[in-house]
Amino acid sequence: MKKRIAFVGAGALGGYVGGWFAHAGLEVTLIDPWPGHVETIRRSGLELDGVTPEEKVVVRPRILHVTEAQSLAKTPVDVAFVATKSYDTAWATELIKPYLAPEGFVVSLQNCLNEETIARIVGWGRVAGVVASLISVDLHAEGKIRRTVAKGGDKHTVFRVGEAHGRITARVEELVQWFRGIDSAKATGNLWGERWAKLVQNGMGNGVSAATGLTSSDCTRDPAIRRFQIALAGEGVRVGQALGYSMEKIRGLDPERLARANEGDAAALAEVEAALAPKPGANPRADIQRPSMAQDIRKGRRTEIEAMNGFIARKGAECGVPAPANAKLTQIVTRVERGEAQPSPALLELRA
Repeated sequence: MKKRIAFVGAGALGGYVGGWFAHAGLEVTLIDPWPGHVETIRRSGLELDGVTPEEKVVVRPRILHVTEAQSLAKTPVDVAFVATKSYDTAWATELIKPYLAPEGFVVSLQNCLNEETIARIVGWGRVAGVVASLISVDLHAEGKIRRTVAKGGDKHTVFRVGEAHGRITARVEELVQWFRGIDSAKATGNLWGERWAKLVQNGMGNGVSAATGLTSSDCTRDPAIRRFQIALAGEGVRVGQALGYSMEKIRGLDPERLARANEGDAAALAEVEAALAPKPGANPRADIQRPSMAQDIRKGRRTEIEAMNGFIARKGAECGVPAPANAKLTQIVTRVERGEAQPSPALLELRA
């Protein structure tokens, strides 16, 4: 019998993954709080797009308003993906908990470190995590989600699936097979190192684009902004090391090289800058690619800045590793989010 799969949150990533799962023939139910999005998918289907013609499909998964979740009582869920913003993790988990099958479990398909929040509600034995690395998707209109970077293929493993305890289980291996229908995927015994590496990756890009109003490529093209991003990453690496995480590569770079680049190692800085600077023609959608936090600012929504750079700064303070660039960016993006400032590179105060 097919596993019943639910996605609490059918936004950019949840809708993208859930849509492709449905396209592959899996039994998927999407749950979302945006009425117009839900009704558009019911009426016209969910339109998925990417950087190649083959990635453009229309799927028609079952979709529910949040207020209709109680209908799942008749069809308990085997695997529930929480794909909301980090600050919505608790209510999303509480929403789906009553409708889990006896062996059902919850998977965090999110940015940041949210597994502990989920575990407090359903227990550690019912939690797994998926890290979506170097992927960019955009819910640009009701019922329309587009991927703005190429698929990873053999160059980069996009989806990393793991258990909190680090063992490779049968349920993780099954999740990996599902995700391989979308892009490259693997089971990992280092979920926490993967999570922190992704946190640093997001921390050096998302908030900077949100604060400046620039695309990801325009941020890394600017030498002063690029140096600021390296400072964000270097701080994040040192905090992660102090917390005991064994980090995976970050944007293809060794974490230690990122930290040393921020600390004045000239060779490391040259290596990191060369890797971060955008390559002409590398991304055909570079002119529209903005990370999730920049998309939130443009839509007037709350951001995850406190769960990203704010979290790095707070953890750094706890373990005695200063992270001033992360603290500064958190303050700037919070001001923009509240409407106290407009996005601009000048907010970073990088030039005399």
